[in-house]
Amino acid sequence: MKKLALHTQILIGMTLGLIFGMVCLEFEGLSGFTLDFIKPIGTIFIRSLKMVAVPLVLASLIIGVANIGDVSKLSRMGGKTLGIFVLTTVISITVGLSLVAVMKPGHKLPEETRQNLMSLYDSNAESQISAAEEVKTRGPLQPLIDMVPDNIFFATTQNGRMLQVVFFAILVGVALLQVPKQKGATVLGFFNGINDVIIKIVQYIMLIAPYGVFALIASLIIEIAGDNPEKAWELLYALLWYTITVVIGMFLMMIFVYPILIRYFSKIKYLEFFRGIRPAMLLGFSTSSSTATLPVTMDRVEKQLGVSEEVSSFVLPLGATINMNGTSLYQGVSAIFIAQAMGLELTLSSQITIVLTATLAAVGTAGVPGAGLVMLVIVLEAVGIPAAGIALIMAPERILDMVRTMVNITGDASVAVVVASTEGELDPDFDKKLTTEQSS
Repeated sequence: MKKLALHTQILIGMTLGLIFGMVCLEFEGLSGFTLDFIKPIGTIFIRSLKMVAVPLVLASLIIGVANIGDVSKLSRMGGKTLGIFVLTTVISITVGLSLVAVMKPGHKLPEETRQNLMSLYDSNAESQISAAEEVKTRGPLQPLIDMVPDNIFFATTQNGRMLQVVFFAILVGVALLQVPKQKGATVLGFFNGINDVIIKIVQYIMLIAPYGVFALIASLIIEIAGDNPEKAWELLYALLWYTITVVIGMFLMMIFVYPILIRYFSKIKYLEFFRGIRPAMLLGFSTSSSTATLPVTMDRVEKQLGVSEEVSSFVLPLGATINMNGTSLYQGVSAIFIAQAMGLELTLSSQITIVLTATLAAVGTAGVPGAGLVMLVIVLEAVGIPAAGIALIMAPERILDMVRTMVNITGDASVAVVVASTEGELDPDFDKKLTTEQSS
């Protein structure tokens, strides 16, 4: 018998967890058994995600920066590419935060349910309030000071200090560009090996995801609903609004932001751009992996959009590593949604921290399924939101992973077109190639 695909197993685990949680509400003994013996499986799943967060960011980011090639590329094409990546990432997070602030999916939960959630994480809420009061007394440049670690080994032991790890990784990546290649090759090879090993470990962790999701959803239903099943349905209603919010934000990126970039910097019509990149988008949607889709993306961008091989081979692999617009938008919306659902009020400085952390975390997100969830844990902990809150958003995780991968790939291709056009590396006869392909 053919083994079920992982995403199917996760969906089954989520469904069974929901059903089991609802059944437990009718039997008091089952509820206690679930909290004592089933919930720990979900806790182990979350701790496993935290376990790989730091090495994943460190290795992925060092490789991403070092793969730019040399300092001359970094000063022109590299600087231009990175600038657009950062710009579109910040825009995507801002779009997400704006949408979630307007739609307020977390507020679809009644006050009583939010208070129940809040009571589950009292210690975290109190620590966040204390941290917010402390921020008020800091100087305006304190965030920049906090980014620089005084002990990198200490920083790597705490997910809450991930910005310091990111800062160190960028320095290492830039340094690798400037040391002799034969000397830097050993270091780069080491981090390539670490990156491959961590990605494999992430795959192992995702194998227990169905059981982790089952445990998290079942225990969450019991904890927030108590003896009133209607509260569980209220949670699902809020979750639907959360999913709609994320999808709207992603389609806004593809319908408005990317077309503006392409039309402003090139003569390509966006519908033609879509026709050219469509196979890569569909493959990304089905695989949920920017890395797996990279060969198809490069082929379509070069042969159907007229981008030169020099630009394509530079921009797209870099983009598959550090340009994660869909992922960063998802992280921003998810963080605010979880905060809203738990009744936590985030200050303006906390939201700015989300923008900064999600931007830098997106740089360190591997282009494989499940890695975005690891980065979300980092974003949550950066602003004091309990990481266990990811249980609230696991139900639609697979479909959102597919959509955000499609957005990531579209963003990579858009940036490749923009860079090629500004560098004079865009084939003016690309539209003829599209016409020929469509007629055949």
